[in-house]
Parts: sequence; C-alpha cells; structure tokens
Amino acid sequence: MPVAAVARRLGVAPATLRTWDRRYGLGPSRHTGGKHRRYGATDISRLELMQRALLRGASTAEAARFALDAAITDGPAETRPARADPDRSVARRLRGAAFALDAAATQRLLAAAIADAGAGAAWETVIEPVLTAFGAGWHGTHAGAEAEYLLTESVLAALIRATPLLEQPRNSRPVLLSTVPDERSALPLYALAACLAERGISAQVFGTAPPAEVLAVAVRRSAPAAVVLRAQRSTMADGGLFPRVSRGRQRSRVFAWGPGWGGAALPDKVELLPDLREAAERIEYVLLGR
Repeated sequence: MPVAAVARRLGVAPATLRTWDRRYGLGPSRHTGGKHRRYGATDISRLELMQRALLRGASTAEAARFALDAAITDGPAETRPARADPDRSVARRLRGAAFALDAAATQRLLAAAIADAGAGAAWETVIEPVLTAFGAGWHGTHAGAEAEYLLTESVLAALIRATPLLEQPRNSRPVLLSTVPDERSALPLYALAACLAERGISAQVFGTAPPAEVLAVAVRRSAPAAVVLRAQRSTMADGGLFPRVSRGRQRSRVFAWGPGWGGAALPDKVELLPDLREAAERIEYVLLGR
C-alpha cells in the first residue's frame, strides 16, 4: 500500500508516517519499480501496534520501541534481526506491553518466557528486572502506576498458571511459603512455588502475610516438611518469628529467604537461602536428598 492509503487506514497524516519512518525506522520495506516504496502487511501491523500503544498513553518513542520489539519475535523467522541478548529483548517487549496497558500481550510474553526457560530463569532474567525497572525508571522514563499494577497482576497470574496442582508430589508433606508479617512483596514466593512444582515438590503459599500467631497455628496444624519465610525489607525481618513457627512435635526445616534477612541474627538451625533457583535446589536436596 502507498503512504497515502496507509495514512487513511490509520487516520493519521502522511507526514506523520514519514516522520515515524525517519525517526524510528517504522517505514515501508517493499520497493516497486522506480523510487516508490510500499507498505507491506508486516509494516502495517507494526504501525497498528504503535498506534495502539499511543492511544493507551505511551510516548511516541515508547510506542515505537514496543512495535519494533514485538516485530522482532512475531515476524517471520527469515526477517527477524539477530539478537545478541534475547532476554533483554524479551524484557523490553514485556515492559513495553505493560506500559501500553496491553494485558493480552503482557500475558502472552510472560507465558512464553516461562515456557521457554522455566519459571526460575524467566524470573531472574526477564520478570524481576522488568519489575525492578518499573520501580527505578527505565532509561530515565518513569512509567505510570497503572502499568506497574497491570504488570504485577499479570506476573502473579502467570506464575500461578505455571504452578500445577501435583497429583503425586515427591514430598509427602508440603513446603509452606510465607512472607513475614507486614511484608507486601509476595511475588517471589509464587516464583519459588513454580520452581518447586517443576521439580515435583508441592508448596502452599501465603501471599498475604498472616499475623505471627496465625502463621504459627498454620504450621502446627499442617505440619509442613519445611517453612520458608520471605523478608524483602530489613525493617520487616524479625528473627524472633522463627521459634514461634518451629514449635510442636513434628519439627519442620525452617528457612529464611530474601534480602531483608541479610543483616539479621538468625537462630540456630535456620538456614538462609540464596537466589531463587539455588533456593529451589537447596530445598529439594534437604527434603529429598537430591
């Protein structure tokens, strides 16, 4: 299609399309006889993605990056440019989809990342960096709170979907995963539950942090094989919580996890877990010996 026809289709001025071509490389890729260039189906799809992002509040530069990054993966294999860092590209596309408030694209990208790499690798190389970028700004651009909310909810849904109910788990008693009281950062727990499920280990997640007495009762009644207490902030990390959850006849292995425990004094026999994938490996070894 010529530039005038594409402009009518999108409802923009031809001069706008020429500007997008010159500044962002979102121009026609097909050549006809003479000097004329024509927009193909892939070119128009990219422009529609850009327009959708613009309508949802993205800046022109952000919308262009979103459209170009989406085309890298979604286009035909022979037309995709080589990428030195695929994880970074996926992260950029995920952030762009969330910033454009495109919930469907956000969910598809999350599902594909987890399916391709596993929950642990997807969390460490794609999901966590994007979540961190929303908090600190991305290349100097601060996304709105609405995009961060959409991303957080989408990550939670994707991790839950990646954690199937195990018909025959390898552990006879579940692993209880909980944040410490008043801690609000629960997404890493759902990532750990997904990692354990990939290893055939069942877990129970308390994403909403229960009060200390409620957590102690839950441990006493369910008698889990292990308890993992997550603290993101040092102000929430209280070593006095561990003796309360380790009382009873059937003792559970107790682990501390998260940066909040870095400077805290931990009781004897409470083990500090490392990063996500190493934490899953350690729990598997402690419970099953492999």
